[in-house]
Amino acid sequence: MIRLALIRHGHTAWNRAGRIQGRTDIPLDPEARAGLATRVLPKPWCDAALVSSPLMRAVETAELISGKTPVTIPALMEMDWGAWEGKRGEALLADPDTDYRHIEAWGWEYRPPGGESPADVSARLTPWVNRLATDTVAVCHIGIMRVLMAKATGWNFDGAAPFRIKRDRLFILNISDAGWTVAGDPVRLEARAR
Repeated sequence: MIRLALIRHGHTAWNRAGRIQGRTDIPLDPEARAGLATRVLPKPWCDAALVSSPLMRAVETAELISGKTPVTIPALMEMDWGAWEGKRGEALLADPDTDYRHIEAWGWEYRPPGGESPADVSARLTPWVNRLATDTVAVCHIGIMRVLMAKATGWNFDGAAPFRIKRDRLFILNISDAGWTVAGDPVRLEARAR
């Protein structure tokens, strides 16, 4: 069995403004950098393989919490939000012509215009996960984490998710030939020793 620990990148200016980032490469904001610099990966995860999305907000988060340079994995790139990248979700919801929906009403096949569906994201992630050969920490994005957590819990992007993704926590999956499962409660990053 392999364990995969997922952690979301720190805040960016677009996160705080409610703008959809997708694959737009927005850096961490100064507050996020300062906060992440006070945290570290707990044992045994500080000794696990470290990978991240190629987007700078994920790479920088990985560097700040580990002191190492992660291996970047293209499959961990955030979900492509197509024509909606840079827009605010509230504005899209208020426009009935957009067909924008909350994630709980997507299903696996819902797709932003010009973007990816959760099923598309799963198709590029699953082969990478199944090739893992050692326990791994992956610094990535909420869209990636939702898809992997959905596969581990049986959630179908229909109704309330059985998990809530928060920052500064490792969400750990057990990966085996028998399937994927969630390994208990999320594990918080630890305070950096002074």
